[in-house]
Amino acid sequence: MASQLFINLAVKDLTKSLDFYTQVGFTNNPQFSDDTTKCMVWSEHIFVMIMTHEKFKTFVTKPIADTKNNVAGLFALSVESLDKVNEFADKGVAAGGVEPVPFIDYGFMQKRNIEDPDGHTWEIFYMDMSKFPTEQA
Repeated sequence: MASQLFINLAVKDLTKSLDFYTQVGFTNNPQFSDDTTKCMVWSEHIFVMIMTHEKFKTFVTKPIADTKNNVAGLFALSVESLDKVNEFADKGVAAGGVEPVPFIDYGFMQKRNIEDPDGHTWEIFYMDMSKFPTEQA
């Protein structure tokens, strides 16, 4: 089996989070979902498990971070174009997310950040390595 990434996030309102992630382009895999957890699929190798706080607590011994006021992680997803960056971010804001910082253009990479309804931060970026600056001798 190929390596896969599962990001587990504690959410306060599972239905609201399911709606948010669906609206920005994730799909729900009902095989790994129930009343406390939804498996949201980004690609064949990347999954986000959104869980109620009660369910999430069964996996950890530390308190759950208050991601509305503190950053617990920054999750970066690459997309195939600047249009896709903007599409994801615009849909995220329309779905109740927050854009905490303005669009950033590094020349070879453009990105936007979106916080989901619980404050989990997603960095959506497009990178064109043909525009990456090269050192000159």
